Amino acid sequence: MEKKDLDWASLGFGYVQTEQRYVSNFKDGKWDEGGLTTDANIVLNECAGVLQYAQTCFEGLKAYTTEDGRIVTFRPDLNADRMYTTAQRLEMPPFPKDKFVEAVKAVVKANAAYVPPYGSGATLYLRPYMFGSNPVIGVKPATEYQFRIFCTPVGPYFKGGAKPLTLCVSDFDRAAPHGTGNIKAGLNYAMSLHPIVEAHKAGYAENMYLDAATRTKVEETGGANFLFVTKDGKVVTPKSNSILPSITRRSLMIVAKEYLGLEAEEREIYFDEVKDFAECGLCGTAAVISPVGKIVDHGKEISFPSGMDEMGPITKKLYDTLTGIQMGRLDPPEGWIVEID
Repeated sequence: MEKKDLDWASLGFGYVQTEQRYVSNFKDGKWDEGGLTTDANIVLNECAGVLQYAQTCFEGLKAYTTEDGRIVTFRPDLNADRMYTTAQRLEMPPFPKDKFVEAVKAVVKANAAYVPPYGSGATLYLRPYMFGSNPVIGVKPATEYQFRIFCTPVGPYFKGGAKPLTLCVSDFDRAAPHGTGNIKAGLNYAMSLHPIVEAHKAGYAENMYLDAATRTKVEETGGANFLFVTKDGKVVTPKSNSILPSITRRSLMIVAKEYLGLEAEEREIYFDEVKDFAECGLCGTAAVISPVGKIVDHGKEISFPSGMDEMGPITKKLYDTLTGIQMGRLDPPEGWIVEID
């Protein structure tokens, strides 16, 4: 298929309306057949559950053009799993996992002309989401829901390369123990908006959130998991029941062990340890790994030996290996790459 006439190299990380999206509705206790539509608009009653009580969740994943010209997605089954778990926690009817993956494929195939060409630095970002759609005035779950997927071509998250970020330790709590921090609910991101605006005003790229119970352990930022490298080359990432299980982070831990032969461990990480690490990165779909050069704790600076100019050497190897798998330059583990027919 001929690609759209877009300036792929100039794309930012923003919304570009594409031609088709997937829609399925839940009513009378079941999901309908679902299908593609050209209508990008949603019409809701003023009392819809999502507008009153924030009953909504979402996912994010990408489609790529590989080196040999195929169009593929990366581990969509894990997005299906995570959205299923999120829906259960929010008392929403989980969307069937097999239908989720098929819907992802259908949206990518229908918008194949918007999948950026290999080597452009751009990708096709997919946003599956679900929300309560019928009127709800009492505090209770909705009885009708809509599941949708749209896609948009996006440029690299960091123009001109990923320069190390400066973070600050937040005075806000991201999530409570036994709360909703481990699911991808819209409400988690709404509460993070004020802290991130405040961090930006103060000159920081993001917040480092500590655990709400003791404020001694590293959790995550508003939208990414942490990954650290010790001075002896071991990759470690925080373990907590109140952080989102990032698909990128889980994949990077496998890459560290199976591709790079590194020790890799998920464990509780105390903030007191952070000053002793050699490298730090933030893991997420958008940028894969965002390097961190410095963390400021109420005026006290923690600077990583990897510096403020470029990714640390092990972080760079992790990034290059995972993107190599995604772009078809390296053989993937079984099931990681799903080709669009």
